[in-house]
Amino acid sequence: MESVQAIKQRFGIIGNTITLNRAIEKAIQVAPTDISVLVTGESGVGKESIPKIIHQLSHRKHNKYIAVNCGAIPEGTIDSELFGHEKGAFTGATQTRSGYFEVADGGTIFLDEVGELPLTTQVRLLRVLENGEFIKVGSSKVQKTNVRIVAATNANMFEAINKEKFREDLYYRLSTVDIHLPPLRERQEDIHLLFRKFASDFALKYKMPTVKLTDNAIQVLQKHRWNGNIRQLRNIAEQVSVLEQNRTISADTLRGYLPTSGSNLPAIIKTSKAESDFSSEREILYKVLFDMKSDLNDLKKLTMELMKNGNVKDVEKDHGSLIQKIYGNDDEDETNYEEALTDSEVISIPDHSKSHDENTNTQDKYHFAEEIEEEETLSLHDKELELIKKSLERHQGKRKLAAAELGISERTLYRKIKQYDL
Repeated sequence: MESVQAIKQRFGIIGNTITLNRAIEKAIQVAPTDISVLVTGESGVGKESIPKIIHQLSHRKHNKYIAVNCGAIPEGTIDSELFGHEKGAFTGATQTRSGYFEVADGGTIFLDEVGELPLTTQVRLLRVLENGEFIKVGSSKVQKTNVRIVAATNANMFEAINKEKFREDLYYRLSTVDIHLPPLRERQEDIHLLFRKFASDFALKYKMPTVKLTDNAIQVLQKHRWNGNIRQLRNIAEQVSVLEQNRTISADTLRGYLPTSGSNLPAIIKTSKAESDFSSEREILYKVLFDMKSDLNDLKKLTMELMKNGNVKDVEKDHGSLIQKIYGNDDEDETNYEEALTDSEVISIPDHSKSHDENTNTQDKYHFAEEIEEEETLSLHDKELELIKKSLERHQGKRKLAAAELGISERTLYRKIKQYDL
């Protein structure tokens, strides 16, 4: 069995990271067997090297090795490409054609981007993995093949399974052995080695002196996130080699070639919508109106309590949480709710010492509170009901979470559920 260092030299692999060495060790160990292998890792980490190692160290090394990019073949023709077709099987099939599984009989097939396979093709592939049988497109004859399958993907397979885009049984068939290649940002000690190798290759290719990095430039190189991994590093090395006349590259010069070099923080990418997100601007607008209506009802309730009681301190004591909800609670600017209520131009406390007629006139000033509820449109009423239903569905009937999302109390939500008979 060849050593890891010998394999690196043979296949031109640069790096000494433990995780990279472990991946190569696993490839060496499984090569003599016929076990199916799934190579995982981000785009650009060099996943295509592992199937080559496995094939060259196996007993199949004298037979064919075929690499197929599943994402580059149209869905309508991929079955024909993989399994072949009979003459007249479809429009344009002027002659019988052998597929990759027939041609590579006795050898190895590398299925790159296997997560892009259509579901119908996945069923055919599963049958090949189980018993080595396949049927050409347009044929009824079952054929046998003896191929070793090595697959690779940069997708999250468990997420694809949950979304029913990839068959779970096929995943476990392919991933008998899972070999993961680390992203370049987890191989910081290898980044400069790779850059030097690429710079040397391009200097030889373009017949020019090799570029060299200053110490500060090396630090910039190692701290960059490298979302495109080795492929991106290679492109940067080629650009610098071709465009820079000064063959000693400073940190400032290198930053000019690095995209988004101003921010090196990890990016947090939302893979799914938050539960509280709404699907359209119209729903957001109705949510705002719904919140405004809730605040208005709270104000109406507080106003009526003030009109009936007339004692600000008692109202503040009995309805402290409601006042806090309306006016907020800012620790830096301690709000005096009594002043906020008594000095308000909107709310004025009636003097109960006045005559009955004056009280009646005072109450008439607040008659608009009753009119607002009468003038509410049916569409807003329906939308309120719809928002409550959606919120309850998102939180699986948990009223406390739904009430928090809608900006109302749990008691109010319970009352509305009873009102709408939900």
